[in-house]
Amino acid sequence: MKMKRMFNVMLSLTVILSAAVFFSCEEKRGELKKIWYDGSYNRDFNDLNDVHLSVAKKIGIAPVSSREEAEHASRDMVEIETNDYYEVEELTHSIPYLVPEAATLLSDIGKNFQDSLRNLNASLYKIKVTSVTRTVADVKKLKRRNSNSSLNSAHQYGTTFDVSWARYAKVDEKDTLTIDKDRLKMVLASVLRDLRRADRCYIKHERKQGCFHITAREP
Repeated sequence: MKMKRMFNVMLSLTVILSAAVFFSCEEKRGELKKIWYDGSYNRDFNDLNDVHLSVAKKIGIAPVSSREEAEHASRDMVEIETNDYYEVEELTHSIPYLVPEAATLLSDIGKNFQDSLRNLNASLYKIKVTSVTRTVADVKKLKRRNSNSSLNSAHQYGTTFDVSWARYAKVDEKDTLTIDKDRLKMVLASVLRDLRRADRCYIKHERKQGCFHITAREP
């Protein structure tokens, strides 16, 4: 009986110590490392529309005239939804579908972004997707609102999406450490530059729209 009580006490102590170690490790994030981008957004992400279009036409869907037709696109499409790595904003001129290569690229961007934040001992954020696949009708409506938009948009092929560099979603609002949008843009740009150098995508830094315009390349 005495041995049993002693065993129970030792077991309780082990559980308490294990929990203490777990929580102390969880709380010790470490000092925030310096966040910097050693490049130029405009020079590093300057793939023009014809480059995006060329690969989009090659690996994407045939443009569809309406949202209803998107269900019968020439290639299988993947529906993208807000998840642990990215947030899909309310889409007014596009539909949340991408070809598989582009959907995988988007997930990898979100995952790599959070991995980079962890390595910097920073708070975790999600990237925000602002535009995805546009139907022919979407493109025409957007053209009427914005004369600078192109009727021959790579967004029509299911290969292209826009990610905001100005807005992010904080994962844990209780986290008291806040990273400003300029430094978050630096982290995102570093992630995108690595993927572009790996021939995963073409990218255009859109200053007025506040986004990175991204088209997936062939696997």
